Amino acid sequence: MPEGQRVIVVMPAYNAAQTLEKTYNDLPRDIVDEIILVDDVSQDETVEIARRLGLKVVIHVQNTGYGGNQKTCYLEALKDGADVVVMLHPDYQYDSTLVPELIHPILAGEADLVLGSRVLGGGTLAGGMPVYKYLSNRFLTLVENLAFRKRLSEYHTGFRAYSRRFLETVPFLLNSDRFVFDSEILAQAVAFDFEITEIAVPTRYFDEASSVGLKDGIVYGLQTLSVVCRYLLNSLGILESDQFQKRLSEIISRYHSPTIFRQEVES
Repeated sequence: MPEGQRVIVVMPAYNAAQTLEKTYNDLPRDIVDEIILVDDVSQDETVEIARRLGLKVVIHVQNTGYGGNQKTCYLEALKDGADVVVMLHPDYQYDSTLVPELIHPILAGEADLVLGSRVLGGGTLAGGMPVYKYLSNRFLTLVENLAFRKRLSEYHTGFRAYSRRFLETVPFLLNSDRFVFDSEILAQAVAFDFEITEIAVPTRYFDEASSVGLKDGIVYGLQTLSVVCRYLLNSLGILESDQFQKRLSEIISRYHSPTIFRQEVES
């Protein structure tokens, strides 16, 4: 690994007390410089466990939703000087021992966004993913690949790595506070012409892991299709969108810019 690259893992957390410590224990601490957990008003012992483990903990005053939680995660990571930011669900669905493989393409200068693909790893259904989720995942990925002109195996993963350059560029604060945030930030990656790659990760579904229910899954799917339509309309010049055109520096208050952006970005 190149020296001097600060790697920060962010965990958007909500009621993760049963799985947080297992997720933390698997992280390679010789690679990870800091772990930031953002608690979205959990009703269990998530905060207490995170503090006991020595994580940096940020507690929301009120529940903001999954997307809103990620916004705080990335702002805090940028403020803390991250060169690479890993987004990892603390629900133990993803194998955190694979962080070195996940961040390698970014450290090597080969990509700015790396996705941990459960489909690429095979055994998705054997790993416990419900059939309806697998089918909807495959359908949405097909639509997104056609719209974005990519050949990715999965867009809907909660295990991702971003370069600092990426997070200082895309206006992720304009994205939804709901689950569709994940789809929006990928559409932004394409709109701003960032290189995206994947690594294979195993699928792990179990009772204690957080999971989107059928109703929320349907809403997420429809919202993802809406993101694809907005992206296409913007790319064709039919309906321009700040979400796919403005840079993060253009929407951040100048009073906060010095704590978020590095000097060379501001100049």
